[in-house]
Amino acid sequence: MIDRPPLLVAPYDAELFGHWWFEGPQWLEQLLRRIGTGEGAVQTITPSQYLTQHPVLQQATPNLSSWGDRGYYDFWFNPKTDWIYPLLHRAARRMKELTIAYGHESKGTLADRALGQAARSLLLAQASDWPFILQNGTTVEYATRQLQDHLSRFHYLEMALERKSFDERRLQALEALDNIFPELDYRVYKHPIGNDK
Repeated sequence: MIDRPPLLVAPYDAELFGHWWFEGPQWLEQLLRRIGTGEGAVQTITPSQYLTQHPVLQQATPNLSSWGDRGYYDFWFNPKTDWIYPLLHRAARRMKELTIAYGHESKGTLADRALGQAARSLLLAQASDWPFILQNGTTVEYATRQLQDHLSRFHYLEMALERKSFDERRLQALEALDNIFPELDYRVYKHPIGNDK
């Protein structure tokens, strides 16, 4: 009935696998193995591959929703957590500005490494676990401290970049402490993300 194969996007919160849904990885493996036999009508494809094959598509704007309580965002954005977001939005804007200003540095230089680590610190600060914990009321001090620590590390790196003054030993310590996403390309922050105002 349409001029191209239908596309079903099935995103999963990685936290589900092994946390709330311990058999999730085995289920996903079996599903992909079955699809991989080619015996059914369903095939796997990445969104980029699909867009390459079918570049002209109707655009849609999804309604605001969440997997959270009652299907909305209020579990993460409420009077217990609303103080977080101005801090995160400011840091995200600064990350973009820093990337535009200093993102031309050669790979492996101290500035390049500081930008990569700043991006990691920002991502860790943006984790939805912190507002989730604050709303739940479990280990509130821990969540608050983690969020503040990640933002403090980001701001330290921000100042180092602006001053062009790097303490390599401290940078190494931050890289060892928060070593998630080692291949992260901070240059993605040059591109607009939502409303930049």
